[in-house]
Amino acid sequence: MDDNPQYWLALTRVEGLGVRGAQGLLERFHSPQAVYMASLTELESCGVPAHVARAIFAQAGLKEAEKEIQEAAKAGCQLLPHGSDDYPPLLRQIPDAPLVLYVRGDVKLLSQHAVAIVGTRRPSAYGSQVGHRLARDLAERRVVIVSGLARGIDSTAHRGALEANNGKTVAVLGSGADVIYPRENRKLAEKIIETGAVISEFPLGTAPTPENFPIRNRIISGLSLGVVIVEAAEYSGSLITARLAVEQNREVFAVPGNITSAQSFGPNHLIKQGAKLVDQWIDVVEEFPASIRMQLLPPADASDEQQATPETAS
Repeated sequence: MDDNPQYWLALTRVEGLGVRGAQGLLERFHSPQAVYMASLTELESCGVPAHVARAIFAQAGLKEAEKEIQEAAKAGCQLLPHGSDDYPPLLRQIPDAPLVLYVRGDVKLLSQHAVAIVGTRRPSAYGSQVGHRLARDLAERRVVIVSGLARGIDSTAHRGALEANNGKTVAVLGSGADVIYPRENRKLAEKIIETGAVISEFPLGTAPTPENFPIRNRIISGLSLGVVIVEAAEYSGSLITARLAVEQNREVFAVPGNITSAQSFGPNHLIKQGAKLVDQWIDVVEEFPASIRMQLLPPADASDEQQATPETAS
């Protein structure tokens, strides 16, 4: 695999290329370095815009990438290119996987079994309690909790995971990995980095602009075996994450809520559409493939799971 981040980073700096365009070139040339070694005629034959082909042929982005590598080292941030053996295998499966991840914390954690827990920034006491409990209980069973470090359910999920015995959590940012947003979560981010990871696909210093958050949501779902929605209004960004999870062939779970609450619209609607209703951790774990369940569940929990099935309950 190709662990050198420079050429991968350089492709992200080519204006007008984008992730999908870069992946098309990589399918043709097999490595980012080979893309930069291609002739102008070869590049133009791949269907990219003429100005993009000329930019790559002129080695656009390479100097910026070299500088970014140096800045990342100073910031204590690891660069994880798509070609690295450490790149998360589940994330690599999605069609628009980031070419490079910026990681502060434990890179290896990104390849462990994970579940995303996301929801409203304005949760009820019920939503906060359930989100915290689910995150803690899943983390107790060695499931990595993925969320977006936003106010509300995201922060609750991260904290629940950290309270578990040896619990791990990953925060996926809509800003540079060195720009913590919201600011009140800086201490939480520091705690996450100690045992987990804070990651982003955006360059260092990138501000948390509104358009970045829907983009990062595909990473939250892409890292995870499934996504749990805990309270989300009709137009919540969490429902974008749920839609992306379906597109990525991930499981979608939802916590039912008060039918008179606007924040319950999202999960209740998802349940109507076929998402699995969740009220405890086992509802999530039992949807994992058997090989994964056996890794996560000690004998006592495996026995509890069997007792909870409809077949044994009848």
